[in-house]
Amino acid sequence: MQSVILKTATHLMVGLMLVFAVYILLRGHHEPGGGFSAALLAGTAFALFAITEGADQVRRAIRIRPSVMAMTGLAMAVASGVPAFFTGTPFLTGIWWHLNGFSAGTPLLFDMGVFLAVLGAILSILLALEEN
Repeated sequence: MQSVILKTATHLMVGLMLVFAVYILLRGHHEPGGGFSAALLAGTAFALFAITEGADQVRRAIRIRPSVMAMTGLAMAVASGVPAFFTGTPFLTGIWWHLNGFSAGTPLLFDMGVFLAVLGAILSILLALEEN
């Protein structure tokens, strides 16, 4: 597309949208949000980028095949349930680790997996449609 206004706005908005997607991802296990919502927002940012710059620029920006991204996300989401087996609790029970005031747990790993799986699927569809 040759719109100078759209290209300028896109360059400003894509970075902001991706940073906000990370924020939505990280707050998801305490408040509304999470991997799915963040992936939709990031997918929207990449769709806007693809409209203005083309599919090749999006491929260069992500540097990984969307199918690999989706499969990695699926593996992460499934792997987040494995630590529960070692504690004798049901699959996908949240397990938390506390290290010097920092808390991390399996819900964050699950959200990151969902994020990658959904974003990989969105990018696969988006790039397939943009190339045709």
